[in-house]
Amino acid sequence: MTLYPKLITDALQTVRYPGTNKSIVELGMVADNIRINGQSVSLSILFQRRPDPFAQSILKAAEAAIKTEAGTDVEVHIEPVYMEQKPKEPVKLLPDVKHVIAVSSGKGGVGKSTVAANLAVALARQGYRVGLLDADIFGPSIPTMFHLEDFQPYAEQVGDRQLLIPAEKYGVKIISIGFFVKPGSAAIWRGPMASNTLKQLISEVEWGSLDYFIIDTPPGTSDIHITLLQELKVSGAVIVSTPQKVALADARKGIDMYQNEKIGVPILGLVENMAWFTPAELPQNKYYIFGKDGVKKLAEEMHVPLLGQIPIVQSICESGDEGTPIAASDDSITGEAFRKLALAVVKAE
Repeated sequence: MTLYPKLITDALQTVRYPGTNKSIVELGMVADNIRINGQSVSLSILFQRRPDPFAQSILKAAEAAIKTEAGTDVEVHIEPVYMEQKPKEPVKLLPDVKHVIAVSSGKGGVGKSTVAANLAVALARQGYRVGLLDADIFGPSIPTMFHLEDFQPYAEQVGDRQLLIPAEKYGVKIISIGFFVKPGSAAIWRGPMASNTLKQLISEVEWGSLDYFIIDTPPGTSDIHITLLQELKVSGAVIVSTPQKVALADARKGIDMYQNEKIGVPILGLVENMAWFTPAELPQNKYYIFGKDGVKKLAEEMHVPLLGQIPIVQSICESGDEGTPIAASDDSITGEAFRKLALAVVKAE
């Protein structure tokens, strides 16, 4: 049987804390650290005080519930954690990565994934070692943009660990949740399950040594963003928006999230996508169909750099659908725009 976090949490829903009518999942006792390695499961269960008179019985009941649901051959390792214990200092993941860049947007539909994919390719073409994580758990689009819809991840023994081997294309190492779900199917997960899956895509992949690790985050502000900021030392954020007023309002929220004093991630700058439309037959013409310089004005207002303005041309849509990022091209207006964007990001770091 293939193990996954939801199977484990569903099993633990049957374990109830004595004296209550609630499961240990409902009571928030199952820590957000479920780890699955083949047929081995490890997790922590939180107890409010030491000693807890029911601790041993709950640990045994939790192990039995998991084996009942997942099979008796599954190895189960459960660690009791008592809330008055001093928490361990969290270990940041990806120590061999120099720069972690989160590409974000306040709302969907502004071309965030297009920017993330092409930024990664443009950096790789400049000689940098680049990884790209599609962290958009609920709407992964990176497999389509790189024509990797049929890619099947596999694991190899690396030292004493089994690690997934990422896809590699245009010099970029790529992992997406889209590699693990059927095309066209909806991923319906609660926040903790999505966060656990994301942690595995970061920590259980053979990324190797990288200069830049680009993260295509989900739109908006969510548990996924908090998980990324807790697990990784994010060097900076790139905020993508179109010039439209509704998109700019949401972009402000994204900036505020990263600049929150509890988060404190630097904003490397803004990217204005769909800045203007340029017809292929009239390459010198610019038509500002979504408004002019909206993101540029927002950058000035928020005192952050404007990293680039990306025009709309027919070729960028075609290249995305065909799985060939436009940044891989040397002779296009948009490809040149992404090359300049990559230079700006390197300079901003």
